[in-house]
Amino acid sequence: MVYQGFDREDGLWDIEAQLTDVKTFGFQVPNERLFSGDKPIHNLKIRVTLDNKMVIQDISTSMDDIPHPECVGAPHGMHKLIGCTMGPGWRKTINQHVGGTEGCTHLREMLFNMATAAYQTLPSGQWQRRELPASPTPKLTP
Repeated sequence: MVYQGFDREDGLWDIEAQLTDVKTFGFQVPNERLFSGDKPIHNLKIRVTLDNKMVIQDISTSMDDIPHPECVGAPHGMHKLIGCTMGPGWRKTINQHVGGTEGCTHLREMLFNMATAAYQTLPSGQWQRRELPASPTPKLTP
């Protein structure tokens, strides 16, 4: 999994996660399709947009590669996390809103660790916004 945090121009923050799993060999699960080697079984992405208090303002997902047709419906409940705060009780919040059959194990696991990326992104980014002066605008001479 890869996590990244971004300072947005509108004052919000984007935390992104991506999970890609690829086997080096083909295989088949009984009663399912053949999975070829060197092609992603999963390629999942989540972007969570946070305010300065780590309250979720927006959330989006993409599932470019999924192993099972029923996985298509997994992100439908993610919007239930809008308005929730990444902080103490984050795992419980995730499980309440997108737990069990309401979501996808892989998306939940990605969300669990997004809080760590957010805690690494926001405080240092907020410090940078506060402490580092903006570059002066060059003055044009006639």
